Amino acid sequence: MNRTLNQLSPGERGVVTKVQGSGPVKRRIVDMGLVAGTTVQVQKFAPLGDPMEIKVKNFNLSLRKAEAALIEVRTD
Repeated sequence: MNRTLNQLSPGERGVVTKVQGSGPVKRRIVDMGLVAGTTVQVQKFAPLGDPMEIKVKNFNLSLRKAEAALIEVRTD
């Protein structure tokens, strides 16, 4: 099932299928290692729900939910 990264709950995993957006935002996301085929796991959300922390390639990364909405993931 395809969803966007911001729709996953803590503990859920997904594989990046596509990064939407353009310009510096998309380049920043891709530079952080969020490219097609990468496995990501949602770690937690901040108390007010934004930002969210994810685990990518053995490091933790914080993303705004608006940025996470640009990342499509496939979940099982």
